[in-house]
Amino acid sequence: MELKLDPWGAVHVDDYTKLFEVFGISSFDEILPKLEEPHPYMAHKIIFGHRNYDSVLRAMQRHEPFAVMSGFMPSGRAHFGHMMVMNEIIWHQQQGGDAFAAIADMEAHAVRGISWAKCRTLGINEYILSLIAFGFEPKDGSHIYFQSENYKMRNLAFELGREANFSEVSAIYGFSGETHISHMESVMAQSADILHPQLEEFGGPKPVVIPVGADQDPHIKLTRDLAYRMRMFLVEQRKDYISIRGKAASKELMQSAELALKNAGYGKVKRYEEHIDVTDVTNVLNIDDTINSRNPLESIDRLIIKLEIEHGHYGFIPPASIYHRFMTGLTGGKMSSSKPESHIALTEDPQEAGKKIMRAITGGRQSLAEQKKLGGEPEKCSIYEFLVFHLSQDDKELLELDAECRSGRRMCGTCKKDVAERIEIFLREHQQAREAAKERLPEFGIKN
Repeated sequence: MELKLDPWGAVHVDDYTKLFEVFGISSFDEILPKLEEPHPYMAHKIIFGHRNYDSVLRAMQRHEPFAVMSGFMPSGRAHFGHMMVMNEIIWHQQQGGDAFAAIADMEAHAVRGISWAKCRTLGINEYILSLIAFGFEPKDGSHIYFQSENYKMRNLAFELGREANFSEVSAIYGFSGETHISHMESVMAQSADILHPQLEEFGGPKPVVIPVGADQDPHIKLTRDLAYRMRMFLVEQRKDYISIRGKAASKELMQSAELALKNAGYGKVKRYEEHIDVTDVTNVLNIDDTINSRNPLESIDRLIIKLEIEHGHYGFIPPASIYHRFMTGLTGGKMSSSKPESHIALTEDPQEAGKKIMRAITGGRQSLAEQKKLGGEPEKCSIYEFLVFHLSQDDKELLELDAECRSGRRMCGTCKKDVAERIEIFLREHQQAREAAKERLPEFGIKN
């Protein structure tokens, strides 16, 4: 069966390795050893894949500018699946990145038909309060915003629309003649969300990571393509030289690039009609930073980006992305906002949440006798997932629980009762923090 990722559908991925093969997502295993203190989602292999996260990692290690950006469509209550994205945003902010969190009210209005008033109510009461309660800070360069109120982003969406055509977008998202224009426009708004942290107003081009579930990869791929199309030059490493191709550069811009490269002393520079070659390349320092040495390709690309901006262009760096596993719904399948019985909301009554846990589908067998004989299957258990994803950071405890389950020594009822108690405590504490967050809304420019 064809594997298809649908940003608006109910996607459940059983074999994540297929995403490496079919969609070109890279395994996060290659990144993990390079992180001194990875987020628990990374350490527990919940974050399983990435696109170009190396660029963000380098920026973190060099203490250079980078950003994290993701969004939330206010179509229902925020649940533990959304909490994963919130935590990933906050962790990157704590590592020194600018943080951008969008409330995708334009998307919710266009795709789900939700009124603007309800979008705002859900956006604040379900998502923004939880973001603040979990630790999002109003630092310089960090923003929580509604799409409909962010005109810098909306203006960029208009510009990006010039680089995308109907047939391409239709092929990616399955649009038909029945799809209304506002739905299509919401796609450009999401690409603009992802790229607008690189606007000059926010410090200019820099690595930006987008934490998402795998179902959102079509947005990432399209936006990476759009970032490439908005560039005037393509800087490439050839066999023994670096080529700077003038994709859409004017003759004047080509001449300026030639002069800048010669002045920077990167090597021998020769300009042709549509490209410039740099041979005998030296491993120089970045002209804007004499502390951190770079490889020649990176240094030259930074120089060309700066030149593009000076000539009124954007110089976007293709965004990076990290992908986390979906949480299994309490009733099986993907946890979904549209299925209240499948999730526990962050605003759920703690006692009701505990009852949901006690009713949840587990990885246990059909009978007590089978459980003792064959053991459970924690990899299929939504209850065990709550522990791995959110309720335990004790690796020793998790390994012991896994072993006890598989051996048949631990029964599902015991696990459910334990997790129900932890969920109730977690929600009570979080909801207290949400109450305190209401007083902080003005710090983020949000009027309730």
